[in-house]
Formats: sequence, C-alpha cells, structure tokens
Amino acid sequence: MLNVVLVEPEIPPNCGNVARTCAATGSRLHLVKPLGFDISDRAVKRAGLDYWHLVEVSVYENLDDLFTKHPEAAADCWLATTKAPRDYTRAEFRDGCWLFFGKETAGLPEAFRMRFSDRCIRLPIRAEARSLNLSNSAAVVVFEALRQLDFPGLQRAGEMAER
Repeated sequence: MLNVVLVEPEIPPNCGNVARTCAATGSRLHLVKPLGFDISDRAVKRAGLDYWHLVEVSVYENLDDLFTKHPEAAADCWLATTKAPRDYTRAEFRDGCWLFFGKETAGLPEAFRMRFSDRCIRLPIRAEARSLNLSNSAAVVVFEALRQLDFPGLQRAGEMAER
C-alpha cells in the first residue's frame, strides 16, 4: 500500500481528486497542515465523489508531526518537485513507500527538499511550463509506483476482457 502525502494543500478540488486516486488504488492519504480548506468541505467531497469511505485519511499538524508518528516514512520517501535532478521513472518504488507532494503555489519546503535531496523526483515537462496540476502529478507518480509493484490488489482488466 502506498502513502500519498499532500503538504499544505491549498485547493479543495485537488485534494478531492487525489483522494479519489487513493480510493481507486487503495493508497493512504496523509494531509499536512495548514490546509487551505476544511476536509469536510463540500468542494473536496464533490471532487472525490462517493469514494470518501474508501480512503484512509490522516491529518498532521506539520511535517515533524508526521515523521514523529511515522518514522518509517524517512526511510522510504520520494519527493515530487519541479526542482528535482531526475525524473520519476528513475525512482525504485517499494510497497509502503511515501510519496510527498507540495502545495500548489510553492511546492515542498526547501529545507525538506534538501534533507531528502537524493529522493527528489520530477515529471518531465516543457521548459516553458511551470508545472502540472497537483492532482495530475500525484496520479502519474502513484500509477508509476503501482506499475513497478505490478498493481497489487487492483483489477487489471475491465468487462471487455470477459467477452
């Protein structure tokens, strides 16, 4: 099971979309405060549709709180950042790893990125583009990690396979 961490997310629909990705993949969702919204907010639930009951959500006061409660996160974490020296396909994801994504306007804190500089990964995009949407970035990295793990526990074929 993957652990998806949103650090100080600001936009409710992004969080809802990431929650839906977590629901569909069986990943855990971890939210690090401050949040730019209330997680019970209608906009977040609307983006996650009726999947909220499938998502295990934990909320932390800050990154120190998360690492105190989950010291194992420091041993197997990956930080998605536009500033990373290598792309996400070079990461070797393991079951139970922690995937960190920063807030929409500023990304992950610099001190945090420097602490785990060897674990920073990026999505290749054009130089003229600033970044991808947070929920899109999270989905790309989550599914790459799951691909490397051979999609554990996920349905690999749709109804057309039964024909």
